[in-house]
Amino acid sequence: MDEQVRIDKWLWAVRLFKTRTLATEECKKGRITIDGISVKPSRVPKPGDIIKVRKNPITYSYKVVGITGKRVGAKLAHEFVLDITPPEELKILEIRQLMSSFDRDRGTGRPTKKDRRDLDRFQDND
Repeated sequence: MDEQVRIDKWLWAVRLFKTRTLATEECKKGRITIDGISVKPSRVPKPGDIIKVRKNPITYSYKVVGITGKRVGAKLAHEFVLDITPPEELKILEIRQLMSSFDRDRGTGRPTKKDRRDLDRFQDND
């Protein structure tokens, strides 16, 4: 297992990104960090590294379990990566999905006082 693989290729191989180009671009934009340090696409991950991937609105955390340069099937990806994203981050994603039902159509004007109170009541329940 002394295989040396670039981080962008590894991210693509374990199916965290759809294409290697997307993984490379995210590295260049500084959205990929290893142990808290922003990395270039050529960085080589090692087993045990903690990789954080920032995809708005949350930051996913993964632990490198194995190294592979070849794209693996979705069922085999868990052999190379372990999702350690905190539940608080996933809760943000759930709330965002619930809030999408409160989106107002463009041009309908400002929310009424009742709409605002309903939104406040909904946010206070969390």
